[in-house]
Parts: sequence; structure tokens; C-alpha cells
Amino acid sequence: MGGGPKVRYPKHVWSPAGGWYAQPANWKANTAIMGAVLLGTVVLAFNLSGEREVRTKFPEEGRFFPSRWWSKQIIEHEKEQAAAKGGS
Repeated sequence: MGGGPKVRYPKHVWSPAGGWYAQPANWKANTAIMGAVLLGTVVLAFNLSGEREVRTKFPEEGRFFPSRWWSKQIIEHEKEQAAAKGGS
């Protein structure tokens, strides 16, 4: 039920992925570290994108628009609109 025993393979062959039947002892730790590095990179890219986002046309009031939550330009625009409504 397992396809038989492991096949003989040449021991002199080197592979960056570990070669045949690679199962490093610390694969869980390596996976966790790379996951954390990837998550950190994505968060940094997301923050940089939100800071540099520029809009020439702002979303309509009351309409669902996800980048309202992180785009600094839209947040400031909506604060100005709220202040103008409250002030007049």
C-alpha cells in the first residue's frame, strides 16, 4: 500500500532541495521562519502601498470601498468632509 520500498539512488548527486526523500529534522522550524519572513514582507509592502496610494477621484459617500480603511489620502479627505458638514 505504499508503492514498495524506497528506490536506490546515487549518493553522489547533490540537490539544493535536499535530493531524494529529503526530510530535514528541522523542517517545521524552517517553515515557521519562512512564513514569518513572508508575512513581514507582505505587511511592509501593504503599508508602503497604502502610504503611496494617490487618488484623483474619491469614492462616493456611503458606498463600500475597502481602501477607505488604510489609504491615508481617503481618510484625510473623509475627515475634511465630516468637518465641513459639522461646521456648516
